[in-house]
Amino acid sequence: MKKLNLKLTMLLSLSLLFIACSSDDDDNGGDQQIPNAPLSIAENLLNSIEADGGIPYNVDNPALTFTNAQNVFLPSILGIDYRIDRSVVPAGPTARFPMFQGWETLPNGDRREAYYVITEASDADLARDLGVIFAPRMANSIGSGGEQNSEWTEDGRLIFEGSVDFSPSRSLVPAGASEDGRLFGFPPAQVNPGAIADDNWSSYVVLPDTDIVINAQLVANSTGIHDRIPHPDGNGPEQEDDLNNPNFAPDQASVVMQLLDGWQGGRKYYFHIVTDTSDPGPATIELGVYAPRLNNLPTFGLFPGGSMLPFSPTANGRTFDNGDGFGVQGLNSASLSDRQVQDPTNTFPIDPSDPSYAPMWDAHITEFTVPEAERPILRSFEQINDLLEQGILIPFRGNANPDPLENSLSNLLTATGAIINCPVITQPDDSVIGTQIGLPRNQ
Repeated sequence: MKKLNLKLTMLLSLSLLFIACSSDDDDNGGDQQIPNAPLSIAENLLNSIEADGGIPYNVDNPALTFTNAQNVFLPSILGIDYRIDRSVVPAGPTARFPMFQGWETLPNGDRREAYYVITEASDADLARDLGVIFAPRMANSIGSGGEQNSEWTEDGRLIFEGSVDFSPSRSLVPAGASEDGRLFGFPPAQVNPGAIADDNWSSYVVLPDTDIVINAQLVANSTGIHDRIPHPDGNGPEQEDDLNNPNFAPDQASVVMQLLDGWQGGRKYYFHIVTDTSDPGPATIELGVYAPRLNNLPTFGLFPGGSMLPFSPTANGRTFDNGDGFGVQGLNSASLSDRQVQDPTNTFPIDPSDPSYAPMWDAHITEFTVPEAERPILRSFEQINDLLEQGILIPFRGNANPDPLENSLSNLLTATGAIINCPVITQPDDSVIGTQIGLPRNQ
C-alpha cells in the first residue's frame, strides 16, 4: 500500500481573506482568524476542489442538472451509475462525489492528510452554495459530545479533531440458527469492522467559530480507503485498502462510492451511502466506519427532537426472491453475504426534501413471527405499523431498549442502540434504472 503524498497544495485565490496564526506544522497553537459568513466558507471549500484538479460546484451554472425522474437530492454530485445488475456491474449502483482534502488529528497530536466528502449542512446558504442537502436538525448535535470541532489551516483546509484507521481487515462470522428457527446469520457471531475511528472522530463536524454543522465523512488517508469505495474488478475484499484504486482520485478531487438500496414511502431505489456507525455490527455488515463517538448524539430513540431520525431494518426478512420484483430484505441475508453484496434494503420514513430529515439514523429493528414464505417486503413505515399491530412483526428481541419511546412515526417500535450515518443521494423512478448520468467514473 503506497503512502499518500502529504504535500499540501497552496490555494492561489484572493477569496481567502483571513490570517492564520499558526501553520500546519506549528505546535505553538493560536487562534486563527477565519471567515464567519457561510458564503466565505463555501468559497474556501470550493476553491480547494479547484486547486486539487476537481470541478467545484457552481450554484449558478451546475455541471449537471437532474430530471424529476432521477430525483437527485445532492446537486453537487458528479455522476451516478444506476445499473443494479451485479452480474454486469459487481459493485451495483455507484455515485461520484466531489472530494475535499483536509487534515485529521491523531491521538498523539500529530496531523495526517485526509480526504472527505460533504453531503449535508445545517445552514441553508452553505448547503445551497456547496450543492449539498440542507439538514438543519444536525445543529442539535452541538454541545452533545457526539459532534467534533474543527479549525482552518492558513490556506482554507479543515483540520478535524479526530481520525480514522482504514487498515483493519473486515471480517464477519454469521450466527447459527436460533432455537425457534426464526433467526439465522444475524446477529453475527463475530464482527470486525474494516475501519475504526478514534474517540474524537464524528462526521457531524462543527465549522470553526460558527454554529454550522456539516456531515463530513472521511474516505481515505495514508492507512487506506473507505470500504464503500468499490474496486473496479469486482469489489474484492483483498483490495479494500488499495490507495491506487482508480475510484479514489485525489488528482481529480473526486471519489466513487457504492450506493445501498432501501425502501421509503412504498418506493424502492432509496439509494444512500453508509459512512460511519456507532456500533461495530452495522459497521461490519454495511462496510462503514465504526465511530463510537456517535453514541453521544441526541436524542436517542426519540423523534421529533434531537439530531437523528428513526429507520427500521428487519432482522429476518425474506432471503429468497419469489419473483414479485421486490427481491430480498433483511439483516439475515446481508450477514450471510461475503462483502455485503446483498443490501439489507432497510425501510426509511422520509426523504431529504422533508425539513425533518437528518442523515444520522437511529435503528429500530423489527422481527417477523411468521414463516419466511409469508414474510412480505417492508416498503413503508405505515406497513410496518400495520404489521406490528397484527403481531406479524414484533420489535427485535435484541433491541437495547425494550420499551417503545415517544415517536411520532411509530409508538410500537423500540430502539436498537445503533446509529448509522446514511446520507441519501437519490430515489429515482423505475425508468432511470439501468442508465448512467454525468461522469460516474474518474477520468
